[in-house]
Amino acid sequence: MSKQERQRQLILAFKEDPFLTDEEMAKRCLVSVQTIRLDRMELGIPEYRERIKHMAEGNFDRVRSLSPDEVIGEMIDLQWDRSGISLLEIRQEHVFSRTKIARGHYLFAQANSLAVAIVDAEIALTRSANIRFVRPVHLGERCIAQAKVIEQKSASRLQIQVMTKVSGEIVFQGIFDVYRLEENERT
Repeated sequence: MSKQERQRQLILAFKEDPFLTDEEMAKRCLVSVQTIRLDRMELGIPEYRERIKHMAEGNFDRVRSLSPDEVIGEMIDLQWDRSGISLLEIRQEHVFSRTKIARGHYLFAQANSLAVAIVDAEIALTRSANIRFVRPVHLGERCIAQAKVIEQKSASRLQIQVMTKVSGEIVFQGIFDVYRLEENERT
């Protein structure tokens, strides 16, 4: 592939998935990581951490239903009652010591907290969840959870789909039925 074609592919790939690393792009293009870094610098595409930081600082609503320390993962995008994205990098404390595979409750917690976070309410609670773990997640992998409201069952109930991917591959999926409690309904 020519340099021009590779750089065109690079631009398209980062527009489609800003969470791609230089290593993943190098594998796609069958070139060295250094070549991708040089191409990226030439094109003015920031490095991975800067792209994430830029997305996190972008236009998105603030979480109302949870405090920042209750969201599992880093909120990247949030559009109330519509969608959201969070990032969780699997570290040593998230995995079983013998297998280095992530404990399922961390993947569930990332998805569940994202589903609750996108609800525009002071109080939002998960009523039920239908989940599926698709494949194990390993130490060092980055989990990108994307949530979207798929149905508003009533004024107080939303059905939210969450899909978590690692390098574009689905590793977890779930449908969360979330209940919105209005301020005057508290007891």
